[in-house]
Amino acid sequence: MSRPSSAAYVDSKPHYEILDGLRGVAALLVVFYHIFEGLSFAAGGTVITTINHGYLAVDFFFILSGFVIGYAYDDRWGRSLTLGNFFKRRLIRLHPMIVMGAVLGVVFYVLQGSVMWDGTRVATSMVMLALLCALFFIPAAPGSCYDIRGNAEMFPLNGPSWSLFFEYIGNLLYALFIHRLGNKTLAALVVLTGAGLAWFMLFDVVGYGMIGVGWTLDGLNFFGGLLRMLFPFSLGMLLARKFQPVRVRGAFWICSAVLLVLFCVPYIEGQAVVSLNGLYESVCIFLIFPALVWLGASGKTTDRRSTQICKFSGDISFPLYAVHYPVMYLFYSWLIENKYYTFGEIWPMALVVYVGSVLLAYAALKLYDEPVRKWLTKRFLKKK
Repeated sequence: MSRPSSAAYVDSKPHYEILDGLRGVAALLVVFYHIFEGLSFAAGGTVITTINHGYLAVDFFFILSGFVIGYAYDDRWGRSLTLGNFFKRRLIRLHPMIVMGAVLGVVFYVLQGSVMWDGTRVATSMVMLALLCALFFIPAAPGSCYDIRGNAEMFPLNGPSWSLFFEYIGNLLYALFIHRLGNKTLAALVVLTGAGLAWFMLFDVVGYGMIGVGWTLDGLNFFGGLLRMLFPFSLGMLLARKFQPVRVRGAFWICSAVLLVLFCVPYIEGQAVVSLNGLYESVCIFLIFPALVWLGASGKTTDRRSTQICKFSGDISFPLYAVHYPVMYLFYSWLIENKYYTFGEIWPMALVVYVGSVLLAYAALKLYDEPVRKWLTKRFLKKK
């Protein structure tokens, strides 16, 4: 979900512009997925339709993140990059939008009425405590006083922040020891974490029927979320070390189409020896996503329009992911209150929510994120 560099500072290495674009495509599909998640939530937790496997975007983000971080930083350690400098760069890149997501979470929570999903009113002091914890990335335990939605989310003001929490853990582990690993040891890490993740998916360990783990501290979710991050994250780094481009034309459009198809595959019912849906998830995460990253890194945009689309898509990707979900909470509340359960009933409002989320993200990028990161970079990063 993050790039090796930003507008705030310039690296000597070029961007993989198609990977930037694909990250944006995945973020746009996530927003669409969450719209349908709202219909499912309002209807009492039925299976999400249309963008059925949109939750796999998180796993795609993690492999992208591992690839670009390995590409950007692996050869800098001991030369132009120190531990402190790396952490400063990652905090400057990620945390301003995490703060914005939490603040917007408070705004939309108040607009929603400051109530839990069951209608229980929440004291303002608990809302402020939830905000303080979110700003410092302290997750909420299920049933804690600052679990203000009563849904056991790690970050009740902005649910998707759970994946950014694990992104921080991945960055920390990379800086402390993963970057020091040789290729064989890194490959062993990939195999071990992959085996653990496959166990979660194929045997539906948490009973969700899907690898939608990590968003709560309940049960085995933290362990599952850690595996869900560590495998694609370390695999992405291994791919970056081994990468050799292949000749491919139209990589952005091919990969975007594949992502759309993968996310739209219906939920697969049934479990014989293993979960059939878990088997599908395994094929996506273990085989198709790495291939898409390889193809995306190999391709080049060949015309001005494709270049502009990839740039806009990449620029908007992280802000969109970081700030759209507070809007969804208000949208979900509206669905529940009006008892809307089908897309046909709500498509005009869904369009407003979708476009509004994109516009909100773009405004946050231009009016807040880029200026703040620029200032922080000048203040805290020494130019090498």
